[in-house]
Amino acid sequence: MGQTLVPDGLWEIVEPLLPAHRERPQGGGTRHVDDRAVFTAIVYVLTTGCAWRHLPAEFGVSKATAHCRFVAWTQAGLWRRLHRAVLDRLGERGAIDWSRAVVDAASVRAKKGGPLTGPNPVDRGKPGSKLHVLTDAGGLPLAVATSAANTHDSLALIPLVQAIPAIRSRRGPRRRRPAKLHADKGYDYPHLRARLRRRRITPRLTPRIARRGVETSTRLGRHRWVVERSFAWLTGYRRLTLRYERCARLFTAFLTLAAALTCYKKLAT
Repeated sequence: MGQTLVPDGLWEIVEPLLPAHRERPQGGGTRHVDDRAVFTAIVYVLTTGCAWRHLPAEFGVSKATAHCRFVAWTQAGLWRRLHRAVLDRLGERGAIDWSRAVVDAASVRAKKGGPLTGPNPVDRGKPGSKLHVLTDAGGLPLAVATSAANTHDSLALIPLVQAIPAIRSRRGPRRRRPAKLHADKGYDYPHLRARLRRRRITPRLTPRIARRGVETSTRLGRHRWVVERSFAWLTGYRRLTLRYERCARLFTAFLTLAAALTCYKKLAT
C-alpha cells in the first residue's frame, strides 16, 4: 500500500523538503518514527477520508504521531513547498500550459465549524467552507485557497493570481503569469478586470470573464470546464468532501497536498 500511495518518484521530491529532525540534547525519549511512513499515513488519511484514530496498524504509525507530524509540517510550510517543487518539475518539461488560466470555487460542508466557515447559501445556510482553485489550461492546480462558504467568489480572484508561484520554464526565466484568464459571472466586476490588466494578463484584450446579463449560465464554455474536472480530481481525495478540521490552516494544508499530488500524477505520466 505504501508504494501505491507514495511512489519512489514522489518521495524523492518530498524527502529534501522535510524539516530536519532535532535530537534531544539530553538523549533518551521515544524513537523517531520514519518520515516516509508518517507521510504515507497522512496521504492515506487524505485519500480515504478516515479519522486519524482509524489509521491501519500496518503503517506502523500511531494516530498521535501522524497528527502531530502533520501539524508540525504544516507549520513549517511543507505542503506549499511540495506543490511548488512538483510544479517546477512540470515546468522544466514544458508540461504547464500558460496560454490561459481558469478560476472557480466550490463549497463543502464543515461538520465542526471553526475559522473560515460560514452559512452556505447553496446548502440551506449550513456551516461550510469554500475551495478556491486556479488552474492552467489543462486543469493543473497552480494555486488554491480556502474561505468561508458565504464569501463571494470575486474576493478570492486577485489573491489566487498573486499566489501563483514563480515556476521554472523549459527555457528562459521563471514564469508566474498566464496569457489569459477565464472565469464565470461571479467574477464580472470592472475593478477585477482592471487589476488583471495591470498585472499584464491580456494586455490588449479583456479577460475572458462571463458577463452578467449577456452570456448564458447553462454552459461552462470551451475552456472553463477544465476547472470543474480539477475539482473532481481534488474531491477524489475524500478528506476534502467534508471539512472535519476545526483549524482552517490544517484544512488548507490537506487541500494544498491534494493539489501537489494531482500535479504529481501528471508528472509521473
